[in-house]
Amino acid sequence: MSESTDWDDRRVLWKECIKRKLTGMCASALVGGKPHRDYMVKLGMPAEQSFLGYDAVDNGYFSAMAEQSRKRKAENRRNYGLPEHYFLASARFIEKKNLRRLIQAYARYRQLEQTSDLRPPTSDLWSLVLLGDGPLRPDLCRLISDLSLQHCVQLPGFKQYPDLPAYYGCAQSFIHASTTEQWGLVVNEAMASGLPVLVSNRCGCAQDLVQEGVNGYTFDPYNVEQMAELMLKISSAHEMACAISPGLAREAASPLSPGNCPLSAFGASSARIVSEWGPDRFANGLKQAADCALQVGPVEPTLLQRTLLRVLLAR
Repeated sequence: MSESTDWDDRRVLWKECIKRKLTGMCASALVGGKPHRDYMVKLGMPAEQSFLGYDAVDNGYFSAMAEQSRKRKAENRRNYGLPEHYFLASARFIEKKNLRRLIQAYARYRQLEQTSDLRPPTSDLWSLVLLGDGPLRPDLCRLISDLSLQHCVQLPGFKQYPDLPAYYGCAQSFIHASTTEQWGLVVNEAMASGLPVLVSNRCGCAQDLVQEGVNGYTFDPYNVEQMAELMLKISSAHEMACAISPGLAREAASPLSPGNCPLSAFGASSARIVSEWGPDRFANGLKQAADCALQVGPVEPTLLQRTLLRVLLAR
């Protein structure tokens, strides 16, 4: 089983050689998605012997619980101290999650939003709610203070599984900005909750789960301006549609509702796309990989392969 891609880390020739020797002892593979299968092919595993579905969450749980949260949106906003409209992010506070640039992009978004011709005069700027915790928290708090964002960026801390649907259900969009990520299961959670997504193109899930202009957009995680512009694109399109169409503001409280509001269509598309990447796909992929391994039969390892395996197991 593997969820590595060719580009999620710096590749070293001698390590890749060892990986190819180890892969050569395997008859099949269960991987995350298309880029993960491509990496397995590069390591010597035939594409037809690699099966998708390794990364999955309980889609049914997040879908049902987020919808319940939307029905109690006013109550949840009071209980959790949430703003009316916000971008949601959820990550460990470590370097690769790229949270400094995310906060900088959010600050730039607010500048762009205030001067945008697309913004209805009565609309509110969206806030940013960033779930998680970690060693970079003091640095992030200082950055928020330096950018004068204390009133619009919330850091509620790490939240347990039962609390997550309340945050997903009240959010308008989800953003994941990692500079490297083997997959990014929080994106699955957000999509199952019916949210439009903005996802770094360095995340392993981006190629399979994000359809440009259908359920969200991908971006270069090192490009702060691009991130900010996509935040503006999501929020402005939503605000304009809800300002033009009477009653859409109420309807948009549920992104799964039908209608002309972009968030409704994007959210419904997210739920549809991720429904094909749940536990059933993991089970089917695992069964296919097992059946394939039985069909291919045992691979007789060479002396070098056996030696490498013993050394690695002894570490």
